[in-house]
Amino acid sequence: MGPDDEVTSTHNHIEDSHSGSPRHSRQNERDVDAEKHAGHEPNELPDLKRRLKSRHLQMIAIGGTIGTGLFIGSETAIANAGPVGALIAYIFVGSLVYSVMTALGEVATYLPIPGAFASYAARLVDPSLGFAMGWIYWFSWASTFALELTATGLIIQYWNETIPIAIFIAIFWVLIIILNMLPVSFFGEAEFWMSAIKVITVIGFMIFAICMNAGTGKEGYIGFRYWVHPGPFNAYLIEDESKTAIAKFVGFWAVLIKAGFSYQGTELVGIAAGETENPGKAIPSAIRKTFFRIVFFFILTIFFIGIVVPSSDERLTASEGSGASANNANSSPFVIAAKRAGVNVLSSIINAVLLTVVLSAANSNVYSGSRILVGLAHEGFAPPFFVRTTKQGVPYWSVAFTSLFGLLGFLNVSNAGSTVFNWLLQIAGLAGFITWSSLNICHLAFMRALNARGISRNILPYKATWQPYLSWYGLFFNILIIITQGFTAFIPRFSITDFFINYLSLILFTVLYIGHKVVFRPMFVQPLEADIDTGRHEFENE
Repeated sequence: MGPDDEVTSTHNHIEDSHSGSPRHSRQNERDVDAEKHAGHEPNELPDLKRRLKSRHLQMIAIGGTIGTGLFIGSETAIANAGPVGALIAYIFVGSLVYSVMTALGEVATYLPIPGAFASYAARLVDPSLGFAMGWIYWFSWASTFALELTATGLIIQYWNETIPIAIFIAIFWVLIIILNMLPVSFFGEAEFWMSAIKVITVIGFMIFAICMNAGTGKEGYIGFRYWVHPGPFNAYLIEDESKTAIAKFVGFWAVLIKAGFSYQGTELVGIAAGETENPGKAIPSAIRKTFFRIVFFFILTIFFIGIVVPSSDERLTASEGSGASANNANSSPFVIAAKRAGVNVLSSIINAVLLTVVLSAANSNVYSGSRILVGLAHEGFAPPFFVRTTKQGVPYWSVAFTSLFGLLGFLNVSNAGSTVFNWLLQIAGLAGFITWSSLNICHLAFMRALNARGISRNILPYKATWQPYLSWYGLFFNILIIITQGFTAFIPRFSITDFFINYLSLILFTVLYIGHKVVFRPMFVQPLEADIDTGRHEFENE
């Protein structure tokens, strides 16, 4: 078959898949059989509205990622791995995110459907994978919402420590619910401006760090002084001097989960695909531009933090291990850098920005959690009422249920709350890597389904480079990190508590997967049975 024949065959296939031809009927029969094997019946299609513009999608992707993980959580990365170790860790994890984003881009532009992740896994790989992946991803965002609400109170306590955190948890909880109950265009507009503040702040910090490094601060010219002393890499957990090299590698590997938590949210582009105007153009543009912007911001920010704040600064680890209070704004490298430069007024400005950052992240938490819940309900993995929407296309039951988990933030009021928050934070971080691994698997299954039908990748609205090699690369290292990230539970001696904290997310995912497989006994999706038509048909006829 020549090139022209291949194009003709592909064209005919596409026409047949959207017509009343016998070939289309056979496909429908396969889809029905696949649904029966899955042990569930998909519910009605969600009535979400495509009101997110391209500029909204761009800033949602940026805003969903640039949050507390970068502004506050990066302090332990510098402290544990050293400036160069942290920089390499963020570059490495960034490459994994790139593999996921390009994989997601190919699937999401072809199938721009609501609740993308759970639906992709259920349609292309295995209904049990869609069930487990969807629920753990939803729970990670719901629990992170509670963490972000707590962070708002902690940030405000920077100015007045006598104000109870519970007051601000309640105020911002109500505010975020109201924002998410409005039409999605309001969410997009709010996220656009809050994300713009984040971007301006990051750029402003880079300029400030350059000036500080050049000698405008009270410490004088710094250069790469802190890369020499205390050093580019930090030894971590291993005190034996004969094993310094191992200890430094351990420090690097220990911050990968922290770097992953910082990058988590980049995949929001896929969730927002079901509510985006002209997703065939908007999503590829968002993936091409946004990813490189995010990596640019992350890598340069970590680089500048590493040259103006020494990894030995005690404030970097002042709040480590204190549960929810680990989000204390005083430990933010941005604030520490301002204090080291002697510009105290800048600390207050940065904290005001951090409040915007946290509110933006909380807003994204509820949005992404509610939309993944819609996808779960549509696939039959959650009660059908979660699909219901207002006339404006807002899934009000999904928003309300996801928002309820924000009330977990009140646990921080009690002394016992810190333990619970450590567990929730670990679930959120590791769930990101589990989701990324699953997305790599979904893309490989998607390519397999295209090949089975004789559809060329050349007809995809977005065709990524270096695929499928990038998906295999991302899948291997994401799984490796998932398995090994909890090694600190074994060093210097085994701790069963640390073991369960580090692997709770993986345990929960395994229980969900096996439980669904045992109860419903769904079959793995065969390439020809993969549903790559529903959703795409609607999009092509818009």
